Amino acid sequence: MVQQSFQLYDTTLRDGTQMAGLALTVDDKLAIARSLDALGVGFIEGGWPGAVPKDTEFFRRARTELDLRAALLTAFGATRRPDVAVSQDPQVRALLQAETPVVTLVAKSHTGHVDRALRTTLAENLAMIRSTVQHLVLAGRRVFLDAEHYFDGYVSNREYALEVVRTAAEAGAETVVLCDTNGGSLPEEVKAVVADTIAMTGAAIGIHCHDDTGCAVANTMAAVDAGAVHAQGTAHGYGERCGNANLFTVMANLVLKRGREVIPLERLVELEPTGRVIAEVTGIPRVPAAPYVGTAAFTHKAGLHASALRVDPGLYQHIDPARVGNAMRVLVSDMGGRSSVELKARELGYDVAAGSDAVGRAAARVKELESRGYSFESADASFALLLRAELAGHTPPAPFGVESWQVAVDGDGGAQASMGLRVAGTPRTATGLGREPVHALDAALHQALDPVFPALTGLRLTGHTVRELAGDRTAPPSVRVLLSFRCGDRRWGTVGVDRHATGAALTALLDAVHYVLSDAPERRRDTESLVAAPAG
Repeated sequence: MVQQSFQLYDTTLRDGTQMAGLALTVDDKLAIARSLDALGVGFIEGGWPGAVPKDTEFFRRARTELDLRAALLTAFGATRRPDVAVSQDPQVRALLQAETPVVTLVAKSHTGHVDRALRTTLAENLAMIRSTVQHLVLAGRRVFLDAEHYFDGYVSNREYALEVVRTAAEAGAETVVLCDTNGGSLPEEVKAVVADTIAMTGAAIGIHCHDDTGCAVANTMAAVDAGAVHAQGTAHGYGERCGNANLFTVMANLVLKRGREVIPLERLVELEPTGRVIAEVTGIPRVPAAPYVGTAAFTHKAGLHASALRVDPGLYQHIDPARVGNAMRVLVSDMGGRSSVELKARELGYDVAAGSDAVGRAAARVKELESRGYSFESADASFALLLRAELAGHTPPAPFGVESWQVAVDGDGGAQASMGLRVAGTPRTATGLGREPVHALDAALHQALDPVFPALTGLRLTGHTVRELAGDRTAPPSVRVLLSFRCGDRRWGTVGVDRHATGAALTALLDAVHYVLSDAPERRRDTESLVAAPAG
């Protein structure tokens, strides 16, 4: 394993788990560690052995279940306790028993915390740092030291904060990490303090920032510009309160904006897929607008932007999204026009001519439907059906029709849907049960259609949102339902609008069914043969 000149350090599995609502099993932590290692992160902090039983178990299993190729696994813990011999401190022993090649120690660098939290003297705190670092180095460990509350401590007592750094470095700490623990610093402050600390101590300096001012990434970049050679962060910026510096953003900024190869360049394309996998493991939805890895990071809605993107995507994008494994997306809405429809059509795989009549008709149809409450931003399948109809010059014949339906909600919160359909001239009836009307309707459609159209068996409803739309003098109130689906490895959405939520949900469900049935050539041939089949 080649030692990197710049140290990229992930603390998702320890500091990230302090985020409200984030709880990881040992299996989750192992899965996330594998993903980070595949991305090329240099160090993965696994947790606090001896203090957290789950973390102790993680390190035990990691010895046989983690085969890291790029990263070094790191155990986190504190310096010895005041007035306790380092060899007798159980927490220090637990760090050695974790058997990681690297240990990160947290130590106080703010005099107020030494006095009120540790309840010891300033001299004893320095002795705790010195003896613990020396003990671990003599045991063959690489040691990093996290100087907690460093920036606040520097303001309170600069000389003591600097002495903490000197003591750790002289004892053998490879890197001393300056922590903006309260997240209250601003970039110019961070840059000045880091530069002064390097000048006064000569130590290798790292940076660990929290996002309480919204500046964690900016502060990290400022520290690197000032000479820091080690940057810590978490996947998606997970962490306590407002979170930590988003390691994905820091990583991409360092590679693409500063030319630092902090991960192998060929692995940068895995950034968005890695972020997606980790979000699925944690169960915490990704922030759509997150830089580089968010679903909206390279998404365009304004018609003016779309017109420029047709000429050159670089006019409204700071990088090619493919460099980080993401993709450009165009949203179709009443804010756009022909250019938005044309780009969206090409994104979905349709070969359309610039300025064609079909594109013009589709754009006009989108505007008309959105004036009635439709929204196609998250409804690619519904838009694709609309586009296909305009490209063909007519709405293709449906392979089935819904002749009647009703939904009943019981007192226990469940729902039952009954439907009457006609498939290739043959009447069919179906009943479906579900938690809510939309689930009951979905179940009834599957019961009626799956035996006839096997392609539908892979269609799964994964989510839905309902919004009541205010009416005006010319139109009564209505309801918009957006549905999301998975079919195989593909995900997309549909939209329906109606006076009632159940009617809107059925419209959106039917769009999903028609989209699947018309999606592939072989399915279109199957559909056409059914439509042509004689009744009965």
